[in-house]
Amino acid sequence: MSQAGRSNSSSIRRVTLAVARRAAHTAFLLVAVITLIYSLLHLAPGDAAVALAAADGSDSPEYIEALRADYGLDKPFPVQVATYIGNIARGNFGDSFFFRQPVSELVAARLWPTILLVGTALSLALVGGVLLGVYSARRPTKASSHIVTILALFGFSAPIFWTGIMLLLLFSARLGWLPSNGMESVVDRGTGFSAAWDTMKHLVLPASTLGFFYMAQYARISRATMLEVLGSDYVRTARAKGLSERVVIWKHALRNAVIPVVTIAGFQIAAILSGGILVETVFEWPGMGRLAFEAVLRRDTPVLMGMLVVSTLIVIGANILTDIMYRVIDPRIRISKVV
Repeated sequence: MSQAGRSNSSSIRRVTLAVARRAAHTAFLLVAVITLIYSLLHLAPGDAAVALAAADGSDSPEYIEALRADYGLDKPFPVQVATYIGNIARGNFGDSFFFRQPVSELVAARLWPTILLVGTALSLALVGGVLLGVYSARRPTKASSHIVTILALFGFSAPIFWTGIMLLLLFSARLGWLPSNGMESVVDRGTGFSAAWDTMKHLVLPASTLGFFYMAQYARISRATMLEVLGSDYVRTARAKGLSERVVIWKHALRNAVIPVVTIAGFQIAAILSGGILVETVFEWPGMGRLAFEAVLRRDTPVLMGMLVVSTLIVIGANILTDIMYRVIDPRIRISKVV
């Protein structure tokens, strides 16, 4: 075998081992998270069987015990955890105590609205935050830079639910430009492009509410890192070579300045999903946040567990995607070290 062939074979083995290590780490992390969450829900006050019996209009001890037996709540706690992990491994999330439907169907119906909301908000926050940060860093002493800083501090300090209510009052209640709640109009929705446009109008306020909070953070971070990068030697060298300011900023400086923003955005996926619960509640957005709120009120443990497992998988996947983005942004980072 030639030297090039041996090198390629060695690289493939390194990547394969790295992927296997990440898969094992993901499986271990998922089992640990499931065990921890199940334990916390088990220790929470209240009894799921009693709440379910009350919803059925009965409080007889015999009926409550029958419900415990039907849902496996009468088994020892370690057996419940082991049974649940085994069911998850087979793709069975169980049935909802309250809705009396498979949890997988309930979560699947709410997953797309949440992904649409969180994905739009995160894209808005990243693009808007980086652009504002770069603009502010290029003119650090100008009044416009100070305005960006003030807006960033305001956006970071304002509670998400307060921002949502203010936007709702202004653009929906007062001006009437945008719908106030839901994901689609009850009447005159239409089909095709008309239906997509209707969804986009409903998406503007909740996505802006969630995105504005994180845009403020990313603007501050990108401004600080951009100021540092613009003072580095390689940027001065690029300018000394006669490169245009646009090439210096967007091709050389931004690539290094954006890495901390990508890092923090990857770590904040869980926080963004949590913030989505507040936004979905304010705007009655039919996503996982609304379902989680309803499940907490009704102590619907299978639904809560199903959503938390899905959320954990989303966060793990986002962290893996963030690691891969490092490789795209900075090719000096080897793929075997980030997978």
